[in-house]
Amino acid sequence: MQITVSGHHVDVTPSLRDYVNTKLGKLQRHFDNITNTDVTLSVEKLIQKAEATVHVAGADLFATCESEDMYAAIDSLTDKLDRQLIKHKEKTLGR
Repeated sequence: MQITVSGHHVDVTPSLRDYVNTKLGKLQRHFDNITNTDVTLSVEKLIQKAEATVHVAGADLFATCESEDMYAAIDSLTDKLDRQLIKHKEKTLGR
């Protein structure tokens, strides 16, 4: 899985990039057919925002989260994408 991290009004530091890679890398344990993931981190006044689009076989999953802390926004973004991937996997398996 290829993860692309970009920043909008924020510098993406190596530690922030590593944190995103480790958190979103865990998505592959639920679904193996993830081709690539585009993550955009942005700051609007005091709101830290994380958005991601996950390209899987048969669908594109999108989630966005806002928080006062960028790391908390990335955590909740990962949780949302995890739930969406599980739902997509169950739908494709016909359960």
